[in-house]
Amino acid sequence: PGTQLTMRTFHVGGVATTLFKQPIVKAKEKGVIHFNNLRVVSTVDGSFVALNKNGTLSVHDDKGREIESYNIVIGSKIYFGDNTTVKKGDTLVTWDPHNVPVITEKAGIIRFRDMIQGITIETEIDKETNTKGQVVIEHKEDLHPQIAIIDAKTGDEIASYSIPTGAHLSVKENQKVQAGEELAKTPRKMAQTKDITGGLPRVAELFEARKPKDAAEIAKIDGLVELGGTVRGKRKLIITDPDTGEQEEHLIPLGKHYLAQAGDRVEKGQQLTEGAVTPHEILEILGPHELMEHLVNEVQEVYRLQGVEINDKHIEIIIRQMLRKVKITDPGDTDFLWGDQVEKTEFEDVNRRMEEQGGKAAEGEPVLLGITKASLETDSFISAASFQDTTRVLTDAATLGKIDSLRGFKENVIMGHLIPAGSGFSTSRGVQVREIGELESPVEELEEAGA
Repeated sequence: PGTQLTMRTFHVGGVATTLFKQPIVKAKEKGVIHFNNLRVVSTVDGSFVALNKNGTLSVHDDKGREIESYNIVIGSKIYFGDNTTVKKGDTLVTWDPHNVPVITEKAGIIRFRDMIQGITIETEIDKETNTKGQVVIEHKEDLHPQIAIIDAKTGDEIASYSIPTGAHLSVKENQKVQAGEELAKTPRKMAQTKDITGGLPRVAELFEARKPKDAAEIAKIDGLVELGGTVRGKRKLIITDPDTGEQEEHLIPLGKHYLAQAGDRVEKGQQLTEGAVTPHEILEILGPHELMEHLVNEVQEVYRLQGVEINDKHIEIIIRQMLRKVKITDPGDTDFLWGDQVEKTEFEDVNRRMEEQGGKAAEGEPVLLGITKASLETDSFISAASFQDTTRVLTDAATLGKIDSLRGFKENVIMGHLIPAGSGFSTSRGVQVREIGELESPVEELEEAGA
C-alpha cells in the first residue's frame, strides 16, 4: 500500500475493514454445558449473568470430550445452567456488543455514593432515544462514585460497586434491583476501522518493541483484586495472593475501565485494564516463551485480517534476533560486568566454562531489543555500520580495536567475499575435487547390468 516512496511522501492507500463479533452464541452440536472459571448470578427469569471476564463456557459430548468452547464477555446472558444438556442450534449466550455493564450480584435497594451533580455526574441527553441520563464525569476531587446495595430488611450494606468515568447510570437512587441487573454501562470503544495501512504501523511497533500508547496494566502475581483509595489522581488496585500473603499495587488512571472488579481472582499476566499490552512487561512477568507467542499472534493478527497467510517461522526468526541478548544481573566469578548486555550464546559458553572450573556462574535476564537496536548491537561492526549511525559505529569499533570475523552474509557481501552459505559455507570451502582414476567398466555397461 505504500506509494510515492521516491518522493518520501509515504502516501498510503488501502481497503477499510471493520472487526465485529456477533453478539450471540449458538450450540453447533448436541452436548452438555460446563462453566469454566465463570462467576455467574441467577436472575428472576431463570437465566444467568456472567460477572467476570476471563471465564469460558464449553460444550462436551457423551464421552466428556470438549467439542466447542467460548470466551464469555462480562454481563453476558447465559440461557442454560452448568451441567445441563443442550440441543444443536440452541442459543447459549447473548451480550451487548456496544457496552460494558456493571452488574449487581445481590438484590436490594440502590444508594449512590459520591454522586454529586456537576462534580462527579452530569445529565446528558441521548441523541438517538432523546432521553435524559446520568453520566459519570472526570473529576479532580478525592471522590469515588459508587453504587451501594442495601438489604431491604436489615438496612445493611451488602455490596458496593465502583463506577468508572464515562459510565451511563442505568438505575436511580432508592430503586429496588434484583440480582443480575445492570447498574451502569460504559460504551465500548468503537470498533476501529482496521486495514493493512493501519496494521503495518502496528507490526512496526511490535518489531521495534515500543511501548504502546495507552498501555494496559497487567497482573504481576496470581491473587484476589481489591480496590484502594486515590493516589495522585490515580486509583489504587491491590492484588493479594491468599496463599502467600504477597501483595502487588497498581496505580490506574481514574478514567480507565477496569477489566477486573473487586473480589475477582486474576492470574499472573492477565489484563486489568483495556489497551495494548507492553511487550517488555510480558517478558518481565511471564518470560520469553509467553512473549514469543504474544508477538507471533499479534503480528499474524494484522496479516490474517487481510487474508494473508505467513508461516510462523519467518516471524519467529525475527523474534529470536530480538531476544538474543542477556542482561547481567550477577556477574559471579566471570569477567562480565553488572548491567552488561551480552549475546546469549557467549553467556552460556562462559558459564559452562566457569562451572567446569568450579567457579560461580553469572546470572542474567533476557532483554527485548527492537529490530533497529538489535541490528546495531550485532557483533559485526561492518554490518552495523552499513545500516545506521555509520560514523558512531566505526568510531566505536576503532576506539575499542574491534575485529570483525566476517561470519554473516552482509559483511561478506560488503568485503566482496563469498557469502557463508551453500558452497561458500565454511565446512564446504576446503573441499577439493580429486581425480580417483578411470572406471574399470564404462558407465553405460554398469547401467545395463543394473537394468
